[in-house]
Amino acid sequence: MKKVKTVLLSFGMSGKLFHAPFIELHEGFELSGAWERSKKEFNTHYRNARRYNSLEEILEDRSIELVIVNTPTYTHYEYAKLALEANKHVVVEKAFTTTVAEAETLKTLAESRDLKLSVFQNRRWDSDFITVQRVLQQGVLGDPIDVSFCFDRYTPTLSAKQHKEVAGPGAGIVKDLGPHVIDAALYLFGFPKTLFAHLAITREHSQVEDYFKIQLFYPKFSVQLRGGYFFKKPEPSFIIHGTKGTFLKSRADVQESQLKNGMKPNDQTYGREPESEFGLLHYEKADGNKCAKVQTLSGNYMDYYEGIYQAIVHGRPVPVSAQDGVNVMKIIEASFRSDREKRVISFS
Repeated sequence: MKKVKTVLLSFGMSGKLFHAPFIELHEGFELSGAWERSKKEFNTHYRNARRYNSLEEILEDRSIELVIVNTPTYTHYEYAKLALEANKHVVVEKAFTTTVAEAETLKTLAESRDLKLSVFQNRRWDSDFITVQRVLQQGVLGDPIDVSFCFDRYTPTLSAKQHKEVAGPGAGIVKDLGPHVIDAALYLFGFPKTLFAHLAITREHSQVEDYFKIQLFYPKFSVQLRGGYFFKKPEPSFIIHGTKGTFLKSRADVQESQLKNGMKPNDQTYGREPESEFGLLHYEKADGNKCAKVQTLSGNYMDYYEGIYQAIVHGRPVPVSAQDGVNVMKIIEASFRSDREKRVISFS
């Protein structure tokens, strides 16, 4: 099997948890190295890989085929552009870029060089999301009428990661948690006709927006997206009311916690939610109203990397396209505009 030699552009939490374990275990990839700036931890985990001291070293290494841009959002455009210009395939974490124009430039550049460019929207492979997707595909809810997706936390203190909290092009909750729920809505329902958004600062001393409510309007239904840091007892993260029923599901994917605890993605219990987090389906039958638990499907971010391998080696579409990233950025930009102008934004 062909090995795709891959490099990480940082080895912080995302590198350690969301990328390296999957690249290491997938037989089609070789984790060739990582760029470390301050902490020198990479080689304690991956002794046979190379620790790069600069981006230039990576770009000049002709053996490297795939670059993972898992650095702060404000660097995504610059690093991804340089990697594409060096004829490397690229995976970029969310938010894809800081503007629509940057996202479209990267998309055009990748296409002009026949390179693979993908956005790491790993939450598409969360157990809760793929279960919601399955319920919608089964048609048991009928046509959607009112949908709500939220990413709620209770973390009133500011993050120690300065790139998230200091005002700048990549900071704030809309470009941190926002891409998760925005991508989920666009993936399931397509691009909306109009949008209305409210953004706010709720934490003491915060310099950036830390609460959002974005309403996406479709011809016959609407989708509300929300995120914030003052939800001590959050409601179900996925609420779908349809013409035939309602489905409620918590955000309970266990992959991040399992990876933090050292579990490998090939463990038999990996990605399995406990029964206590199974979703509830409310629907009507001839003999009355029914409520049933829906077993959660297992999540696995390895499916994303399998898709990347198939795209690079066999020419198949990437699992999350650059156009998907462009579309998310369009919603983000429109949300800031809607909040600033206090009006509904229409898309042509």
